[in-house]
Amino acid sequence: MSLDLATLRRFTLARSLFAPTTLPQAIDRLGFVQADPLRAPARAQDLTLRHRVDGYIAGDLERRYAELGIEEDFFVNYGFLGARHHALMHPRKARLRWGKARQAKADAVLAFVRERGTVHPREVDAHFDHGKIVNWFGGSSNATTELLDSMHYRGLLRVARRDAGTRVYAAREPWPLLADKAEVRARMDTLVDVIVAKYAPLPATTLGQLVHRLRLAAPQWAADRPRALAHAKQRLAHARVDGIDWYWPVGDDVGAAPALADDRAWLLAPFDPVVWDRLRFERFWGWPYRFEAYTPAPKRKLGHYALPLLWREQIVGWANVSVEGGAMRVGVGFVGPRLSDPQFVRAVDDELHRLHGFLGLS
Repeated sequence: MSLDLATLRRFTLARSLFAPTTLPQAIDRLGFVQADPLRAPARAQDLTLRHRVDGYIAGDLERRYAELGIEEDFFVNYGFLGARHHALMHPRKARLRWGKARQAKADAVLAFVRERGTVHPREVDAHFDHGKIVNWFGGSSNATTELLDSMHYRGLLRVARRDAGTRVYAAREPWPLLADKAEVRARMDTLVDVIVAKYAPLPATTLGQLVHRLRLAAPQWAADRPRALAHAKQRLAHARVDGIDWYWPVGDDVGAAPALADDRAWLLAPFDPVVWDRLRFERFWGWPYRFEAYTPAPKRKLGHYALPLLWREQIVGWANVSVEGGAMRVGVGFVGPRLSDPQFVRAVDDELHRLHGFLGLS
């Protein structure tokens, strides 16, 4: 197949920015929605879904979580998956084993959760008073919260819902054990397919990085990652373009991807599937996008939470958007000279109007 970067770029945009659909269908099509707690001006999961769900309002995912048949958990990052994809990762065995004292605490908390049905972390903390611990960056954390997080990761608990952003937990029934190695390999291959379906087309380097990150999803099967990667490269559609091997699902017609509408501008989340792969981003658009929310302010080049600005298949700049006193504040930056094309100005105004409605501002 003879391809160029422009064709791959168009293919990327067409398959990821699909026509808006229902929330369940969008989650199923994406396979995985990465989450982030920052609101700038909304959480990353909401900013991702607003382009892909008809009539989406910030917070809809959290409000409708219990009815959607989805799960919060670690995949290649933390986020939301459909129940059928989530089940592929369990029974999960964490890399660090618990000692007897830690296991005893977990058993007591699990019994408490089973008795209550669902629990807020403050209920557990009030009952057990586990105290404080030193967290990974040297600060102090609530020991109960850390234990609940660990039990959730191990598949003992699930997130039943959130109350004002805080996870409320319920107990899980024990996961069935897998029958044999063939089932493990089949599951790992399917997990790779979830990755590829969301982020394709993928440069070989990024595909390798994402398969490596399955150590978060299924640490118990980490030894199978080299085989899963090699098998993926054998079975996926691929081509060498601009000195890089690219991979995507078999059956996708790269050359048939339609162009984006000329009159539409898009403000994308920092973790949007179009933006997530920084290597691909720089190859496609010729400049390095950086997420700088955790960069000291004097060192930022784009801003606290820069949203890449897409127009006519080019990411021409970025915007930082905040809400102050119920009003939206917007600052726009450009990679090159500031664009003043009237069609571009109208397109950005329309996108900001959509963002305004998404945020529920009056």
